[in-house]
Amino acid sequence: MKVDAKTSARLGAIRQHGTAAELAVRAALNGLGIRFRVQNRDLPGSPDIANRSRRWAIFVHGCFWHRHEGCKRTTTPTRNREFWLAKFETNVARDARVVDELRQRAYAVLVVWECETRQSDALQEILAEFFASQVVSAESRSPRSRSRSRT
Repeated sequence: MKVDAKTSARLGAIRQHGTAAELAVRAALNGLGIRFRVQNRDLPGSPDIANRSRRWAIFVHGCFWHRHEGCKRTTTPTRNREFWLAKFETNVARDARVVDELRQRAYAVLVVWECETRQSDALQEILAEFFASQVVSAESRSPRSRSRSRT
């Protein structure tokens, strides 16, 4: 089912990068001293924020578009409902496939939902927890973390 030209133009005007939610995540990462890149088109799904050398990626998902389960922002328009249901189903399937592809490449992946970016303390906690688990898993893989006692 198609969308009329007026709706198509309105949807085309929606910002995809540099959203308020994405800027909030970037600010929180900067506050934690985490280094990252935002131009990641060479990675599956073009993560919003990533660090290739540390092998992690963060997607900042809008609750409406990516169907955040249980969130009040996850509504479905009543006009042209079949189109929207198909669109949302495609988005969710693509998101799952992209996360799987990144994990197969040994990337740690975090999805931050738009509604989670509204409270900076909670966002900082989510990010700190994610990176704390990354340090532990990276140390267990790194040959440098093993003790080097010379006798």
